Amino acid sequence: MIELTKADLELLTGTHYAHFVTLHRDGSPHVSPTWVDAAEGHVLINTAQGRVKDRNVRNDPRVAVSIMKWDDAYTWLSITGTVVDIQTGERAERHIDELAHRYDGEGFTYKPGQVREIVKIRPDRIIRSD
Repeated sequence: MIELTKADLELLTGTHYAHFVTLHRDGSPHVSPTWVDAAEGHVLINTAQGRVKDRNVRNDPRVAVSIMKWDDAYTWLSITGTVVDIQTGERAERHIDELAHRYDGEGFTYKPGQVREIVKIRPDRIIRSD
């Protein structure tokens, strides 16, 4: 596993939007803008069960995440990695609420029946802007 640097963590745990790339069954990429986080050396994406990215990572754990500093396009990361765990339950619910407070300044609006999950990504390769 490649280690995330202090600068990497500042980008991943700030309010910078990321792009999350997963692979469809036919191998074509699916990309979506998303909130992002990091913990214990892993990149974290929070999503809902049944979404395209959820279905894709359950089929193929190879993913990519890119993130750019919102006020400096020359400060960015490109991470390719492997999904090593998907967590649901209370932890995933708390996590999306924490992200909503970080990015929007208010709590997450839950949708009835939606199951939140944290996609835990092991960084396998990181390209950094210098």
